[in-house]
Amino acid sequence: MSFLHWLYDSQLHVTDTQSVYWREIVGNVFGFASAIGGMRRRMWAWPVGIVGNVLLFSVFIAATFDQNAQQPLFGQAGRQVFFVITSVYGWWRWNQVRAGRASNAPAITPRWARAGERLAFLGAWVAGVLVFQWVFAEIGAGFPAARWYYWCDAWIFVGSMVATYAMARGWNDFWLAWIGVDLVGVPLLWHSHYYATSVMYVAYAALVIWGFVVWLRASRREAPDLEEALV
Repeated sequence: MSFLHWLYDSQLHVTDTQSVYWREIVGNVFGFASAIGGMRRRMWAWPVGIVGNVLLFSVFIAATFDQNAQQPLFGQAGRQVFFVITSVYGWWRWNQVRAGRASNAPAITPRWARAGERLAFLGAWVAGVLVFQWVFAEIGAGFPAARWYYWCDAWIFVGSMVATYAMARGWNDFWLAWIGVDLVGVPLLWHSHYYATSVMYVAYAALVIWGFVVWLRASRREAPDLEEALV
């Protein structure tokens, strides 16, 4: 067995009947590190997050190719792809905003989304859930799952995209969007036997609450430039 095969297949045996892929654990560690970087408004949050997305994609999509794998979460797998796309945009935007700032200064100054912006992303969230619950149900037509499963998966999928985009824009609202995702994500992942990821989501929830407080204070203390808000 090659090193890459060993790395892909290696698992942590929690009990005699339960095991977790190391890819899932390491991917979530990268994701958690990215969240800390986002809270601190550091550029490295984006590339670190992309590494975690790639690892987690390999975990969630595994059931498509392996009948013995855990239950597939099509939304969880698909959102990793869109995470990468959105993260590239966020990486670019933060780099544009950061130009001219001191090297040790945060990349952006957070602010609340304006009424029109908030209405747009909430509308996109609702519309996206309506569309993707149907898409996921069609893709998984042969997969025995209750309808609520696809609604939850779509909620997490679309909410994650909305939250990541809002982070790229530097909106305080993105932390609240993550809380909404976690409220559904934790029980769904646990129900689907992705224990490492569900536990990590609980840790995320605590970090999200603290991150919201940090960004809220920063938005009150620092006045975002008009140019920054429009990039």
